[in-house]
Amino acid sequence: MEHVILEREFDPPLSPDDFLAMAMDAAGCLDTYRVTWCESLLALKGNRLLCRFQAPDIESVRMVVRDTQASAKVAWSGTVHDTGRAGKAGVVVARRFDGPITLEELQAREDAHAWCLEQHQVTFLRTFFSADRKRMICLYQAPDAESVRLAQRQAGMPVENVWPCQPYDRACLAG
Repeated sequence: MEHVILEREFDPPLSPDDFLAMAMDAAGCLDTYRVTWCESLLALKGNRLLCRFQAPDIESVRMVVRDTQASAKVAWSGTVHDTGRAGKAGVVVARRFDGPITLEELQAREDAHAWCLEQHQVTFLRTFFSADRKRMICLYQAPDAESVRLAQRQAGMPVENVWPCQPYDRACLAG
């Protein structure tokens, strides 16, 4: 099974209730395509949604979400790297690279500037790293998105965009 990341944009924005209804509606298709939903991160503005699945392939995830009203959909496979730190993600950092990069290169840069994260009360939680090594999503716990932006800028980390989010997992749908 692969980890598949699905990035979607919505215009008009998706409300939390809309997201929950969409997730419940898609739940019936998950078994059909042998897809397991792991987590989702909805931008507080409702304009972006990031979902992580385990699936046989990317196409299986596309089949599950084929009818959603997203204005843009991008799916990619990759690896998940969890720090093991407790906490819920509140900020997403998306990174895009011109050419393939190694996780070790980026980790060394972030480790060298760990004081930036600490200074801004930012805790790094998890990374999704694309199989082609040109895309990365990092999840942080922080007081706000601006704290993460400042820490990333001070550390000289590549950033495509930063957005605050509401995390959802299976427990959210159960209760």
